[in-house]
Parts: sequence; structure tokens; C-alpha cells
Amino acid sequence: MRLSEFDFNLPKNLIAQKPASPRDACRLMVLDREKGSINHDRFYNLGEYLRPGDVLVLNNSKVLPARLMGKKETGGKVEILLLKQISPASWECLVGSVPVAKQVGLKIKFGGKLVGEITKRAGDTAIIKFNLSGTKLMEQILKIGQPPTPPYIKRLAKGAEYQTVFAEKLGSVAAPTAGMHFTKKLLAKLKKMGVQIEYITLHVGLGTFQPVKENDITKHKIHSEYFELDKKTAERLNVAKRDDRRIIACGTTTVRVLEHCARQEGKLQAQKGYTNIFIYPHTKIFGVGVYPGYKFKFIDALLTNFHVPRSTLIMLVAAFAGKKFVDKAYQIAIKKRYRFYSFGDSMLIV
Repeated sequence: MRLSEFDFNLPKNLIAQKPASPRDACRLMVLDREKGSINHDRFYNLGEYLRPGDVLVLNNSKVLPARLMGKKETGGKVEILLLKQISPASWECLVGSVPVAKQVGLKIKFGGKLVGEITKRAGDTAIIKFNLSGTKLMEQILKIGQPPTPPYIKRLAKGAEYQTVFAEKLGSVAAPTAGMHFTKKLLAKLKKMGVQIEYITLHVGLGTFQPVKENDITKHKIHSEYFELDKKTAERLNVAKRDDRRIIACGTTTVRVLEHCARQEGKLQAQKGYTNIFIYPHTKIFGVGVYPGYKFKFIDALLTNFHVPRSTLIMLVAAFAGKKFVDKAYQIAIKKRYRFYSFGDSMLIV
């Protein structure tokens, strides 16, 4: 498939600018792959589509205030987005407002006592070394950083609205948004009805939101992101899979962790490290060849948002539900005025 096949026109007024209130009042589109049906509901009724014994897997990564505003020695403003810590004092970053050719060697003064210097370029990103390291550096980031809301959201997130209610492990530079619809009350309700809740960690970075630029999507390379799947969680998930209970992944980040850690026989292996797994549907490119679609080894259902065109996110969803089915669902979503992207509505695929 060509990149253009994952494009669609979305009216700008369907891009949600703030979350639903309460969170679980957002709309829920339910896709049944076996029946080919599409139903419409509210997220607070999620339990109607789950059953006792189901396992819901959530990403407990917490968003870092990764947007830092600074000034050059000449006084010009510089904005950086922290992506990934590569040493106690150095981060891989995106740098705005400065031509690439002039970045290396540039010193940036941030609020408080924090100063950074761009030491080198690394593809689309830059490496910045700070004058502080370890906990002292993190203290300054937490003090002066701003929520890294996407550019299509025209307001700064307030308080914890750009965090999930179960966020625990600090490290993401964008929210794992599929989980933002949950309230503590809804999670308690699901547990009471017999749904098992498990957690993995994937710190969202450039790999999740980096645009696909290759027209031949199979040539796209995903930026690696840090993840953790601990031994006890893997063991419980393997028992559930052995017992033929449904594994419901909340979000594309959760899918990528579980599928990265799954062996061919469908058994998880506890791991932590970096993943750049790229999941896309069956692809046939004229004059190039046929690339079989990804064969899912572990997950049985998916909770996700309505995604940006031409993104790896919508490609993963198409791989799981089928390209034509997803195209149909998105057309209906636009017609029925669903809310899209980070603060938008939810889709359950069973």
C-alpha cells in the first residue's frame, strides 16, 4: 500500500480541543470483526462489551513536562521537545526555531539554573547536554517544563487532563491517549464484574507520533521507544492466554509492547528495553512486491482513538481490523461527527 491510501480529509472542527467531561462520557464506536458490524455507544458503557475473565492491558506511562522554552545567547527564543534520555546529563530532542545548520554548538538558557548545549545532530533530532544531571536535572525539567500537547491542540493542557488516571512511571513525551477515557470509577466497575486489569509501560516518544514520509510504507523506520513488561505481569497474561481468555490492549503502545514480547507460539517473554516494531496491513506495491500483513500473536481486542491520517497508528489499526473495515468506520465517524485525535472519542475493536 502507498502512503496516500491512509489519507483522509477531516474537518478541523472535529479535532477535539479538550477531553470529554467526565472522561468516560466520550463516544465509543464498537467494531465487531467477525460480524462486520459497527455500533455506537458511550465509553462509560464499555463493560457491556466485556465479560468476566477478560484481561484489559493498560500503559501506565506518565507524561513528562517535556516542552522547554529557552533563549539563545543572542536573546532569540528556542523551543525544544525532550524525547529520550541517553545519559544522566544528555537528552535526544527536537529543536524548533533554529536552522539545522546552526544547531551544533548552540547554547540555550532555560528557566532557573538550567543551561543546555546542542552537541550533535542525529537524523531528525539533536543531542543536548545539560549543565545538570540525574535527579537535579529532572527536578529542573519538572519545575520549568510545559505539557507537550500536540500542535493541533491550540491550548495548554490544564492540570492532569493530559494524563491517564493510572499514570505512574514518568517518561512519555505524549500521552498514551487511548487510556485517557478511563475514570477510577469505571476501572473499579470493570474489576468488580471480573475484568482483570494489567499494566505495561511504554514511554511514548518520536516513534509513536513521527509522521510517515515514505510513499512505500514498508520502508518507514520507527524511532525506538523504551518499554517494560515485568515477569509477574507476563506470567499472568500467559495464564490468561492459555485459558483462552481475551487479551484487550488499550492503545497502540500497549499492542506494540505485547506483540514485541510475544514469541511465535503466542507466549509472552518478560523484557525491558527498546522497541521499534512497525505493524502495518497486507501491502502490495506495483512493481515492488507483496508484503504480508502483520500476524498478531497475542492480542484479541483493541481500544484506540481516532488517529491522524498517514500515521503508523492508523496503519496498526488497519492491520488489526482490516483496511476496508477501518476506512468504513472512519467515514461513518466523520459523518456522525465523532471527535478525533488525542482528546477525541474511542473505538473498540473485538
